[in-house]
Amino acid sequence: AYDLRFCWLRDSSSIIHTLNKLGSTRTMEEYLKYISNIVAGSQEQDGHIQPVYGIALETRLYEKEMHRLAGYRGMGPVRLGTRDYKLFQNDVYGQVVLSIAQMFFDRRLQHPGDKVLFERLEGIGKQAIKKYEQPDAGPLGHGDKDQVHTYSSAMCWVACDRLGKIAKQLQLADRAQFWKENADRIHSAVMEKAWNAGTNSFADTWGGQDVDAFLLTLPEIGFIKHSDPKFVSTLARVESTLRKGKFLSANSSKKRALVAENNHVSTTYTLWFINALAGVGRRDEARELFENLLKVCSPSGMLGEQLNPETGEQWGNFPKTTSMVGLIECALRLSKNWEEVI
Repeated sequence: AYDLRFCWLRDSSSIIHTLNKLGSTRTMEEYLKYISNIVAGSQEQDGHIQPVYGIALETRLYEKEMHRLAGYRGMGPVRLGTRDYKLFQNDVYGQVVLSIAQMFFDRRLQHPGDKVLFERLEGIGKQAIKKYEQPDAGPLGHGDKDQVHTYSSAMCWVACDRLGKIAKQLQLADRAQFWKENADRIHSAVMEKAWNAGTNSFADTWGGQDVDAFLLTLPEIGFIKHSDPKFVSTLARVESTLRKGKFLSANSSKKRALVAENNHVSTTYTLWFINALAGVGRRDEARELFENLLKVCSPSGMLGEQLNPETGEQWGNFPKTTSMVGLIECALRLSKNWEEVI
């Protein structure tokens, strides 16, 4: 059992995206201020960003065990802190830039982005250029550290792509060109290295054969269109290997083959799958799966990290941020137009 009241940056862009859609401008701007402070602090480390920070911007989140606490159902010991702050997860560079980009285009904000903030973001972008083809721990922190993870590389592309758009907005033509050229180069590399012609799908690592649910988010970050045949076939592969009834497995295809099967499924991955189905035009299927997932929400409408599909019992982090964000995102995407209702 863990006390995980920290901020994992891998969740940041989806949170900003959802707050924006809901019109929660004040909350969104406060969160953007928090991320901006992380950006400012990164300048001392040449733009390096760690995966997780404390809620007061703490950087050293030492892990310790609280043996006097029994933990949930006696599953102790309870742990405070997290060792994840030591990991190298290259997707964070794209997450930060994608989140902060809101400040340069949203005219509702009281404190919009400026040239000084852009120059700070460029340090993060340079890290993305440096690391897009380097191995890391993967988006969840427990991937094969000898592999280049597709999602991490795609998020490095996001960093460069959005920096190019921000530079254009600021009328910095030379910087816009610089970032566009690097974004194009990274995009071409990912399309070549992460595509597996034998399985007719993207793989979770460069040159790999397995898939993970993070591949379903590639259209959401603008890397590829839902209608692209390569994404459609990737969705089919994810569905055939990870789908478990009306849910998606909590494990990648590789991990499912290596570990004994348990009954747990991932609520976040299931919502990503639902969103992807809607994106490729399979709205009726998506709506059916979404309504099924709503049945297992807690009485207060909350979702945990995982659940047992047979009993509906929820497990893991509760409530799970990405699951709650995904719930809102799917509800917005699957809702009928007002004209269809009246």
